[in-house]
Amino acid sequence: MYRARYRRIVWFFGRLITNLLFWDVFLPQIGLGGWSEQNRSARMKNAAVRFRKLAISMGGVMIKVGQFMSTRVDVLPKEVTDELAGLQDEVPPVPFEAIREVIEQEFNRPLSDQFASFDPVPLAAASLGQVHRASIVARSTPEVDIIGGNGHGGKPELAEVVVKVQRPDIDKLIRTDLEALQTVGRWLQLYRPIRRRANVPALLDEFSRILYEEIDYLAEGRNAEAFAANFVNQPRVRVPKVYWTYTTARVLTLENVFAIKITDYQTLTQAKISRADVAALLLDTYLQQIFEDGFFHADPHPGNLFVEPCPEPLRISTPTMTALGPGNSRETATTIRWQITFVDFGMVGHVPDNLRSGLRELLISIGTRDPQRVVRAYQQMGILLPGADVRLLERANARVFERYWGMNMSELTNLSPNDFRQFVDEFRDLIYDLPFQIPQDIIFLVRCVGILSGICTGLDPKINIFQHLSPYAQKILSEEARNNRKDWLSELETLARNWLTMPIKLDALLSRVERGDISMRDSEVSRQVSHLDRAVRSLSAGLVFAALLLGGIQLYLGEAHIWAYLMFAGSAITFLWIVWRNVTST
Repeated sequence: MYRARYRRIVWFFGRLITNLLFWDVFLPQIGLGGWSEQNRSARMKNAAVRFRKLAISMGGVMIKVGQFMSTRVDVLPKEVTDELAGLQDEVPPVPFEAIREVIEQEFNRPLSDQFASFDPVPLAAASLGQVHRASIVARSTPEVDIIGGNGHGGKPELAEVVVKVQRPDIDKLIRTDLEALQTVGRWLQLYRPIRRRANVPALLDEFSRILYEEIDYLAEGRNAEAFAANFVNQPRVRVPKVYWTYTTARVLTLENVFAIKITDYQTLTQAKISRADVAALLLDTYLQQIFEDGFFHADPHPGNLFVEPCPEPLRISTPTMTALGPGNSRETATTIRWQITFVDFGMVGHVPDNLRSGLRELLISIGTRDPQRVVRAYQQMGILLPGADVRLLERANARVFERYWGMNMSELTNLSPNDFRQFVDEFRDLIYDLPFQIPQDIIFLVRCVGILSGICTGLDPKINIFQHLSPYAQKILSEEARNNRKDWLSELETLARNWLTMPIKLDALLSRVERGDISMRDSEVSRQVSHLDRAVRSLSAGLVFAALLLGGIQLYLGEAHIWAYLMFAGSAITFLWIVWRNVTST
């Protein structure tokens, strides 16, 4: 069975890759790119339909791949994301008898002895397991003898829970699917443009590690409690309680917190919950997870996020920053009418200290629109390739801030192709080289941010990322100013020293310019100078050609035929040289 499964996955992706190479690589090379472009939408939809059928029939890792692609509305074509969106809900359930067998093996007792009640109809079916409603005995309350006033016996108090149970033999299915994907990954590595940009085998190795962590339900329970501790002071964020007595490595019992699915826009509207507010809170929680906690929920697809209306709005007091600073805050009352609930902590990410400091630097640089600091953040995170043109990268970042800073997602999506074309033309060398390398620590963070981007854009197409980044960057700057005063004083000292020595450096620079010792290092300037040099050479050659041709005509009319033919020959040679130079320089 497993060998047949392996062959089916490899065959599917082999056909898909061959199809893409034929339509999107081969046909444009022979001048039929227009034909390829005309039917691209239909081809994308057809490929998504075939993959959805494959994923539903096979389950396992294929569902995980499809769920990720279905949320990338900011990258993938609408035909693909619309077709794969159903994968969030179309995972076929495992028969109840197979689920019963797993539970009874784990607890070594009958299901009816372990749970007070257990619904055989699954509440949700996921790629690696499925969830059932159940109830457990939380505690017993004494019954009171009205006549004697003595307690006797006990009345059980039940707690409503959900039980997450692994699919039978899921570890074997994962191993088979990953072997097939690794085969496909080796094929992709043979294609030089992909090999230059990504280490596909390394990415799959990391993906494998995360998947095996995800099927360890004891680790998932610990992750849920760690996440809840990080948001203990945030009443708008809820995490289900873990019932450890009813939990093993393959069975996880949690508080029942199912509510409105975060992508159920109609129900959110009926509950009078602002989708824009939900998107804003979701984004803010991830800013805290990534930049403060260094521990984030790495699988935020719509099936793992719920919005729960509070039956009785909760009034709380929260500190509010004033213009006088943190020491002069005042308490304000806030009404909590809904909460975001996170479930499924099988896939979590950790941000190492060095990466977190680089990300914080990147956040500050974006919030303050500092292109030089953006490049320093890239260097600190270790994502720049050796030999990258730092100055060109700084200019590209500056142009991005100038053109796109402050736009919301709707405005960015609706930008004209001509606007992007101008940017590409200006920084063609940089875009072609793409001097970036992605460390393994960032791979799943990028995946998480990609899914999050799709969800937030779906909730609020006009969400403005910059409006959330700027105050957060200012907050981090304030914290750094308080906690790192020595570093700031050292920075000020360096700035003062540079300012005092500026006249001396400027005088030395002017002297070198006068002596002709300065050489151009900026690639854009060098490219423009090269173009100018070629234009001057072409103009000079054109003048020589015109002079020889006109001179030959005059000599021919004066009946000095020998000299005229020599002049014509010289003009012909000059013309051929001009043509050759133009052909070889393009």
